Amino acid sequence: MVDYIETDNSTEDSDELYEHYRIVVDGGQALLRLDKFLMDRLPNVTRNKLQGAIRSESVQVNQKPVKVSYKVKPKDVITVTLAEPPRETDIVPENIPLDIVYEDEELLLVNKPAGMVVHPAYNNWNGTLVNALTYYLQNLPTTRNGEGRPGLVHRIDKDTSGLLVIAKTEYSMAFLAKQFFDHSIERTYYALVWGVPKEESGTIAGHVGRSVKDRKVMAVYPAGDYGKHAVTHYKVLQSFKYVSLVQCNLETGRTHQIRAHMKHIGHPLFSDATYGGDKILCGAPNGTYKAFVENAFKLMPRQALHAKSLGFVHPTTKELLQFNSELPEDFQAVLDKWKIYEG
Repeated sequence: MVDYIETDNSTEDSDELYEHYRIVVDGGQALLRLDKFLMDRLPNVTRNKLQGAIRSESVQVNQKPVKVSYKVKPKDVITVTLAEPPRETDIVPENIPLDIVYEDEELLLVNKPAGMVVHPAYNNWNGTLVNALTYYLQNLPTTRNGEGRPGLVHRIDKDTSGLLVIAKTEYSMAFLAKQFFDHSIERTYYALVWGVPKEESGTIAGHVGRSVKDRKVMAVYPAGDYGKHAVTHYKVLQSFKYVSLVQCNLETGRTHQIRAHMKHIGHPLFSDATYGGDKILCGAPNGTYKAFVENAFKLMPRQALHAKSLGFVHPTTKELLQFNSELPEDFQAVLDKWKIYEG
């Protein structure tokens, strides 16, 4: 007999970097310390990481938090939420300036500029946020404890600007990862979209997954027969003649969630080439109006999306922290143009 193990790896098609396991202990299991039991069953997980997860209540037995010394019993149901596992690729520290909004011993918050990739990957091995963080954190415990990388528990697209929280300890990584898994993190985005939504506010609920036609694009599957559960709440903040400034609050964090959801309801993000927003979708595409829009595209040659605010419970003080960021120059410039456009 073996334990029954379910795995939910949320690093794929997700902006949230965690893994979730559900283990039903075999009926013949002898009493064994929880951390030792899990060490034998979870891949690429250190004892320190497991103990940090247990202390942060990211490991629960029969839906209740337990101590590291808990002895696993037959038929126990164990759930584990872990931050993203270390990558095999060595990360080269790079002295890249960071816009740090907040920092203490447990975490730091950065305001990522548009154009910066978060994680090293194919065609983007250098100049990423992780390269910059690895350099900045190289003299702190996060790197000396063998983990070898800074602790991101979520990410945003290369051409999306805005706030990201980074954990500096194993405990904080586990604590923050659990908040993302529980959907208790407050995330607000500002998006400039084509058109004016019929309703001033609403909720878009539709599974998001890779398009079967183009793997680089995410599609919405309302029937839930494919992809992962995704929910976006939106509110129109300002409407102009052909575009609207919309606030989006994420209940889940799927890759391209806002971009795919807004296109699904007929309002692609302005200047979003991947989802068709880099074309004139409202208004006649000619004359002075065409020149106006093309000039706006040049001012902001990326999707009009900014991660504006972030709220979460601090790992050690348990205080609810709220952070807000200003719109970057390109976004504000395009917004100002639309405010005065009379066409």
